[in-house]
Amino acid sequence: MAHDRYISPFSTRYASDEMQYTFSDDNKFRTWRRLWIALAKAEQKQGLDITDEQIAELEAHKDDINYEEAAAREKLVRHDVMSHVYAYGLQCPKAKGIIHLGATSCYVGDNTDVIIMREGLQLVRKKLIGVLANLADFAEQYKDMPCLAYTHCQPAQLTTVGKRAALWMNEFYMDLQEIDHQISQLALRGVKGTTGTQASFMELFNGDSAKVKAVEADVCAQMGFDKVVPVCGQTYSRKVDYNVLSAIAGLAQSAMKMATDIRLLANFKEMEEPFEKNQIGSSAMPYKRNPMRCERICALSRYLMVDVLNPAITAGTQWFERTLDDSANKRIAMAEGFLAADAILNILLNVSDGLVVYPKVVRSRVMAELPFMASENIMMKAVKKGGDRQELHERLREHAVAAAAVVKQEGKPNDMIARVEADPAFGLTREEIEAELSPEDFTGRAPQQVEEFLAEVIRPVLDANKEDLGQHVELNV
Repeated sequence: MAHDRYISPFSTRYASDEMQYTFSDDNKFRTWRRLWIALAKAEQKQGLDITDEQIAELEAHKDDINYEEAAAREKLVRHDVMSHVYAYGLQCPKAKGIIHLGATSCYVGDNTDVIIMREGLQLVRKKLIGVLANLADFAEQYKDMPCLAYTHCQPAQLTTVGKRAALWMNEFYMDLQEIDHQISQLALRGVKGTTGTQASFMELFNGDSAKVKAVEADVCAQMGFDKVVPVCGQTYSRKVDYNVLSAIAGLAQSAMKMATDIRLLANFKEMEEPFEKNQIGSSAMPYKRNPMRCERICALSRYLMVDVLNPAITAGTQWFERTLDDSANKRIAMAEGFLAADAILNILLNVSDGLVVYPKVVRSRVMAELPFMASENIMMKAVKKGGDRQELHERLREHAVAAAAVVKQEGKPNDMIARVEADPAFGLTREEIEAELSPEDFTGRAPQQVEEFLAEVIRPVLDANKEDLGQHVELNV
């Protein structure tokens, strides 16, 4: 690796080899050649003078790309597509005359972009399924464990550890639905010519519309698609890029939410991300266990969410049938958006596979707040023993304020129970009061909600994608 020039951290630290290959030059230019072969086959089928020998020559060299010749030619002619047409022709002298016949640069450029976006979305989808599977196991394990819920980041009525994981899963499930929608909507640009009118192909086929449409349908089928865009200028609508990147940026929102929750819970010492035996938490404070992976998720998610602005602005600033100011931005924004999504998912897979819960801390934090939450139950029990509801309500309020002051101002434990026990107005023993302090009685239907959500929503998805289960990721850094 060169150390004297900039190299993207996505390449060295974050993104998987698989996603990096998806957006590699090799994958791009091999796809170009597959598209040229598909076009030649389709044109031959509709009667153009293209021989089997020419097609065989093209197929023989579809994967051995002569990069040096292409680069030298591009330096001379300043056109990447024509440089690769030239380089391919050097390897295929018999077929060079029919390479790219009737096509414009966007035939290979835009169609390849769509193919690569689909490959990227499928990889994102696979990893997202893996995250859902990990979280499903976690939610199942902890569906009954009461914990503090928080509104305004202040302790609120209880939930369960598993129910909170279900909230994370629900957002990831929404992301999966949107990603599936985008995959289903992707259509090839097809065989449309220079401004989308198919004029060059009408010239090739002597004005025979049926043959032109047949060529397009044939290419589409050869490339594994069931539809092409209905109309376009020179390029497919750049709103497609925006829609695709928005879908994976939605994933970033969900990831940041989960990672932020874990970071906060780590501060409470209720839960932690995995921490390796030799990992250093702080250069200055050896005892620290910083939530570095979740912090990285948040950092990369922020980048991905902001990246959506690139295709949004690009889509809105296209002039007429096309303008080239999309190209330089697009080749950076789309690739790095997918690499960011991949990196986020890699970390999510790692974190969700090894989340650590500290049950005693969770319980102690619950019990520190539960006397306040149980006050109504305590009041009702005292009323049943003859107490006055209005009087008891006021006395509970006074005790709660005083107990809160002890906690906040004196730093002492919550003494609400002792105050109620000592107050003759209630007439309750310690045992009677503590009988109202079972955390499991304050979680409502949270455990059942988890069970229902897993059974009705998540498990069917996992059952339908069993090949994507059991993923494990070791992070580079």
